[in-house]
Amino acid sequence: MTTSSKTAVDQPVSLFSKTRTQSMSLNRIISERDAVSEAREAKTARLREQRLEKEADEMAAAAALAALPKRAGKR
Repeated sequence: MTTSSKTAVDQPVSLFSKTRTQSMSLNRIISERDAVSEAREAKTARLREQRLEKEADEMAAAAALAALPKRAGKR
C-alpha cells in the first residue's frame, strides 16, 4: 500500500516539476527574444540617426556649393 501511495504522490510532483521546467525555459526564451529585439531597435535608431545626420550634412554642403558665385569660364 505504501508503494501505490508513493507512486500516486510522485506522479503529480513529477508533472509539476516538468511544467515548472517548461515554464522557466519559456521565460528564458522570451527574455532572450526581448533582448534581441531591444538590441535591434537600438541599432536601428542609431543607424537612422547617423543617416539623417549624413543627409543633413550633404544638403548643407549642396546648399553652400549652390550659394557660391559662379565663375566665368575661360575663352
